[in-house]
Amino acid sequence: MDHNSTIYVAGHRGMVGSAIWRKLKSNGYSNLVSRSSNELDLRNTVAVNDFFASQSIDYVFLAAAKVGGIVANRDYPAEFIRDNLLIQTNVIDAAYKAGAKKLMFLGSSCIYPKYAPQPLKEEYLLSGLLEATNEPYAVAKIAGIIMCQSYNRQYGTNFISVMPTNLYGPYDNFNPRTSHVLPALIRKMHDAHADGKQHVEIWGTGKPYREFLHVDDLADACLHLMKHYDDAEIINIGVGEDLTIMELANLVKEVVGYKGELIFNGDMPDGTPRKRLDIGKLSRLEWHARIPLKLGIESTYRWYVESQQNLALAGEI
Repeated sequence: MDHNSTIYVAGHRGMVGSAIWRKLKSNGYSNLVSRSSNELDLRNTVAVNDFFASQSIDYVFLAAAKVGGIVANRDYPAEFIRDNLLIQTNVIDAAYKAGAKKLMFLGSSCIYPKYAPQPLKEEYLLSGLLEATNEPYAVAKIAGIIMCQSYNRQYGTNFISVMPTNLYGPYDNFNPRTSHVLPALIRKMHDAHADGKQHVEIWGTGKPYREFLHVDDLADACLHLMKHYDDAEIINIGVGEDLTIMELANLVKEVVGYKGELIFNGDMPDGTPRKRLDIGKLSRLEWHARIPLKLGIESTYRWYVESQQNLALAGEI
């Protein structure tokens, strides 16, 4: 991939896609192609085929997806499986038809079985039952992986699949009902701190372990792998360390400066007990995460506060 290559970032306005876009720009890649969801509905097969046919795209970062936390996955399972299947199927097939040199499909650590051994090795895929709370999303992502592998085998494409751990950073979704755990904690504690509330309720027992990777580190890893990885087998992207949700909540509490009590509601679902990724394959390719969790949360919280201030100034909140 040279600096004159035409590169399409699908989902460039999302947290992951925007981070990849910034990374490419900062590394001198100027021939970047994007379309907002208003300009191109990736669920529309005809529109996606027409888009690829009208461009000369060399490389594709498929970061577009419908994503969300436990609440969103519980409330909208049909949309999670339908929209993700449509998006990835259309983009992967159109990239093949248009002769793209390489495509990167971004999956998720939720593809692994709920009770798989720790840390999660790539070969554990399809070795057991999935976590029920996000099964539709996980099934869609697994289908995307197998589709990439199938196209490689039948058509000789170079489509790779990467599995990031839990992500966070600027442009994340901070809506308490649809967000993942880390941005939800930031939003809850920020609001409680501002309103002087004496306690914050957190779903679950706080006992499950989670691993967190800053999205800027993910973007760096994606660029590294687009250059140096051509294997059809999936590859994990993570930091190799995890902590409990309770430890995470207290870390967020410290960063936000919230002084109240944290109450864990054990009647609500915990999700998978643990899902730390094995990053041995990635480490052998000489890539390692650089952003420590606390520093990453601090920078993410600053971004969130500034974004809220900007929205307030614009009269949007």
